[in-house]
Amino acid sequence: MAPRKSYPFEESLEKLEKLVEKMEQGDLTLENSLKTFEEGIRLTRECQQELSKAEQKVKLLMEENGEVRESDFPEDND
Repeated sequence: MAPRKSYPFEESLEKLEKLVEKMEQGDLTLENSLKTFEEGIRLTRECQQELSKAEQKVKLLMEENGEVRESDFPEDND
């Protein structure tokens, strides 16, 4: 089985998590903290855009007879 391809959303989210860990360590200079924060904001916006696109696609796929049927995803009780 071929390895699963990484998607830009997952890559951006992983980079964002690493930036947060880096900033939480508190070892960055003020200048590096600001640069890291700016990069984090950029990645957050990218992730939000991708989530919005996915939500729009799901709504289109759920459309029936010209009406959108919205329903909650079942909760995972694991």
